[in-house]
Formats: sequence, C-alpha cells, structure tokens
Amino acid sequence: MRVPQLRTGFVVAVAATCALALAACGGGSDPLSASGEGSGDDPNAVIIGSANFPESETVANIYAEVLRVNGFDVETRFNIGSREAYIPAVRDGSIDVIPDYTGNLLQYLDSDAVATSSDDVDAALPAALGDDLVLAAPAPAEDKDAVVVTRETADRWNLTTIGDLAPYSAEVTFGAPAEFQERPVGLPGLRARYALEVSPGNFVPIGDGGGPATVEALASGRVTAANIFTTSPSIVANDFVVLEDPENNFPAQHVVPVIRAAKSSDKLTSVLDAASAKLTTEELIALNTEVSGDAKVEPAAAAQQWVAAQGLDEPIS
Repeated sequence: MRVPQLRTGFVVAVAATCALALAACGGGSDPLSASGEGSGDDPNAVIIGSANFPESETVANIYAEVLRVNGFDVETRFNIGSREAYIPAVRDGSIDVIPDYTGNLLQYLDSDAVATSSDDVDAALPAALGDDLVLAAPAPAEDKDAVVVTRETADRWNLTTIGDLAPYSAEVTFGAPAEFQERPVGLPGLRARYALEVSPGNFVPIGDGGGPATVEALASGRVTAANIFTTSPSIVANDFVVLEDPENNFPAQHVVPVIRAAKSSDKLTSVLDAASAKLTTEELIALNTEVSGDAKVEPAAAAQQWVAAQGLDEPIS
C-alpha cells in the first residue's frame, strides 16, 4: 500500500496500489519540475504537497480544504514521490506543507534514532527537524506496521497481543515481505520483544507490502499471521484482528503535518491542528476504503465530504 523507503524502514509500500492505479501515483510525471515559484512571503498563501500514494493525497486534500475554508489561498502539488523528494521540496520552498508519519520521518532525519513509542518519537523529532522544518500536532490516526490474524485464529488461541502468539510459535506461519526476516523490527524484533519464534520454514515471503496477495494468504489460511498496515481497508473488510504491540516493536507512525518553518504561523498550525484532532485511525481507514475500495472516490472528493462531516467546513474561531 505504500512506496519503498516512504512509510516503513522495511516494508515495500504502495507498490500494489501504484501498479493498479498508476495515474493516482503520479504516472511518472514530476509535479515539481514545472511548478514555478513558491508561495512567497504572503502568510495566507500556502502550497500543499503529497507523496505519491492515495492515503497521502487524501490527507493533503483535507489540509487544503480546511485551509481554504479558513481564508488561505491554497495551491496543491501532489504525487511528488518519496520522502527523499518531498522533504527537500519543503525545505527549498517548493511546497509549504505535506503530511508525513512520525516514526519514519524521525528515521529519515536521524538514522541513529531508536525511539519507537509515540511519546519518545514525538520527543525526539524537534531536534531532528533542524531550523527549516516544524510540525503541527500529530493526529490520533496511525498507519503503522502490525501483526494481523484472522478472527478465527484470535478466538481459537485467545489472542490480544503479539506476545500471545509466542506459545504457538511452532504452529505460526508468517506472511510478510522477504526483508521482514532480517530487519530489526521484523522477525528479530518479534523474537526479542515477544519470544515469537518463526522458523525459516514457516516464513512465507510475500512482496506486496501487505496488499492483496498478503490479504489472500491470511484469509485463506495459507499463513497464520501477516504484516499488514493498520489503515488497510482489508482489516475491516475481512474482520481481521490487529494484535496489540505493547512493547512498541513497530515505531509509532502518527499522521503529522510537516511545515516549512518560514511559512509557519499560529493561524496555519491552529487550522491544521483542528483537522488532525478529528483524524483517527478509524476515520483514515474509512477514507482509504472510499478512495481505494470499490467506490473509487477521488481523494479530493473524499476529503471534501470528510471535512463537511466533521464540521470543519466553517471557519475555526
């Protein structure tokens, strides 16, 4: 569901979505190549960017919509690409605001960072941002790696947390991208933090980053557990169960607006904070289902409907 090096440290993301919807992922064009000037010194002019996968574009459209409602002159430059492209674009003024994910942003800015819990990641980010980037408040919504099982498996083994799987290690077949076997927050992390021992013969490499092939393998029983992102519509659609991660093996990944420091203002951040406060994981799953599910609602339309439903279509006092 996401782009390599964009969302997690190890999961090949958005590839499945892009393969199915190339146009939604940018179609190979560079939105910055002919973008012209930045927004200049006008505090009410702002350029919103997005990465090149549908969830990012949907959230960016939410930012754009609520800012317009509150009197900002908004331009959009979507489908920019990976973090390696869009963070420099914020720094050089090509864009002013873009949604990101707290844990992966921290890892990008500081490759030595070891924080994984929400509080620790949030505490580490300000020092990593430098002088040219600031953040608005993170949303409750979190799109992070998870260990997911079927409802039948959860009920049969009385599973709530990842650690509850440990006594059944010999019976667990695990589906995930091949690199999950070696990455610190993959099988090594599950072994160290939860005593979950998945033997090499019980690991099933699936290269779609929690996409349709992974979902089918879990639903059909070919694997017992799988690495799927928490905002995947497949979780609700298949009544899957996300196992809790109390030891924070997987880094926190709250949706957060990244802002060019020179463009930041109290008004801008207060508007973005109001939108983020309403954006829960459940709301983000619903938005993803509209955009990437059978309805195929355009991200801009889904965002506009969501803003109205949340009562954000009137200026914030």
